[in-house]
Amino acid sequence: MKSRSGLLMICLGLAACEGSNPYVATSNPLPPAPPHAANTLDLSAYPAPTRDYAHYRSWAWLDGHLPSGTAYADSAQVAEAVSNALDQRGLRPLHDNRPADLFVSAALSLETRLRQVQDDYGYYGGGYGGYNHYGSGYGMYNTVPIVRTYQEQVVVVRVDMFDAQSGQPVWSSSAETASKGSQSEQADAIRKAVEKAMSAYPPS
Repeated sequence: MKSRSGLLMICLGLAACEGSNPYVATSNPLPPAPPHAANTLDLSAYPAPTRDYAHYRSWAWLDGHLPSGTAYADSAQVAEAVSNALDQRGLRPLHDNRPADLFVSAALSLETRLRQVQDDYGYYGGGYGGYNHYGSGYGMYNTVPIVRTYQEQVVVVRVDMFDAQSGQPVWSSSAETASKGSQSEQADAIRKAVEKAMSAYPPS
């Protein structure tokens, strides 16, 4: 009897659930798009186009200024090293009023770096016996690491390139090399630093 009453209550509950839902889904129409929406291009919705470095053929110094000189090297040395590196990559300087494809700027600075070197000094620990005693000799060779810290002066060269039409930066790099003492060694250090900085141009 109890089971029939329980079954009756479940049926009544299900029948109540099948009644009309007092909540009615309604939606308002979307507002019309603004008149200028059809002519507006959302560039953020598209990936940036791949830059074609092959169409860059000529260059000029940014704002017509040569790289600034330092106590280590004068402006002409830095300008010559950068110009030679650009020439090796098919970029020719413009000396007339024609528009260039690229504007180039370069800067040289002397900076100090802290270097660490680890030296392993060995020693022999002797035990019982030895060469001057009868019997077998026992011993062990050990190493003691010693870390030395020293300062090194380096030449840092930074090269920046800008699209001549848009003014946007298209490439930038910097590199460093150990500075040398004599004048010929200084010029060689600048050339090596510029070559390191330009080694990744054009990007693959």
